[in-house]
Amino acid sequence: MSANKITVVGAGHVGASCAQRLAEKELAREVVLIDIVEGIPQGKGLDQWESAPVEGFDSLVIGSNDYADAKDSDIFIVTAGIARKPGMSRDDLLKTNAGIVESVSKEIARVAPDSIIIMVSNPLDVMSYVALKATGFPRERVIGMAGVLDTARYRSFIALELDVSVEDIQALVLGGHGDTMVPLVSYTTIAGIPITQFLDSDRIEALLERTRKGGAEIVAHLKTGSAYYAPSAAAVQMTEAIVKNKRRILPCAAYLEGEFGYEGIFLGVPCKLGEGGLQEIIQVELTEDEGKALENSARAVRETIEALGH
Repeated sequence: MSANKITVVGAGHVGASCAQRLAEKELAREVVLIDIVEGIPQGKGLDQWESAPVEGFDSLVIGSNDYADAKDSDIFIVTAGIARKPGMSRDDLLKTNAGIVESVSKEIARVAPDSIIIMVSNPLDVMSYVALKATGFPRERVIGMAGVLDTARYRSFIALELDVSVEDIQALVLGGHGDTMVPLVSYTTIAGIPITQFLDSDRIEALLERTRKGGAEIVAHLKTGSAYYAPSAAAVQMTEAIVKNKRRILPCAAYLEGEFGYEGIFLGVPCKLGEGGLQEIIQVELTEDEGKALENSARAVRETIEALGH
């Protein structure tokens, strides 16, 4: 199973990595890489297509500056916007990226009114909200990529700590994408065994803190950019679940309409992804501490939306 066309908006590190992964997994017959800078998407798209004979994929990759080439795309992965720099919070990006995402979203609605949007641009939860409002799409077709990445970081840190396979670690990270994210210790297991049987509370808390600061840790190393290998892998995992109707339950930023007691905001929650996009939001029981942490996260997202003037 594959889509006819998937478009990645933004040909920076995250976008280009997404396009390459989409092509290698043959998730679409055609992968379009769009950017406002002339030459960059064309060059990267051609370079990726030239890897096809070596990697053995037939998904055509093209680069463009024109949304006409994205016409009737099934899915858009939106990575457009400026990246974080050292010392810059995700919310510092707010106004600049909101303008970019609003413009992109209107183009998407114009050329592909039935498409699904996977939002990657930061601040993630608010950019998803901007896209939802700008397109007028139903909530099933605008989903934010945050929880898959945050959960992957959490799982990778646990694997390092315990010297076990990442494949055996099941976890959920909910809430906003940022310092208020909520890793759920009560749902963290290694081969079905609760993490509390492996680590004491201090070690677990250290892992949670490293997870919350996972993006900033990479920014501090890179100095002039932010993460892209793991974010692109996460966005493509969501795309694959939708294209192949896998009905995977993944933590994603979804527009809440009363779930978990919240409405009118995007927040990371367990989502079933498959044909049509968001098929269901899975409500899970939270401990008292987790519930309070999610409330704090929701408040932070709402404040950011208000700061935008929406």
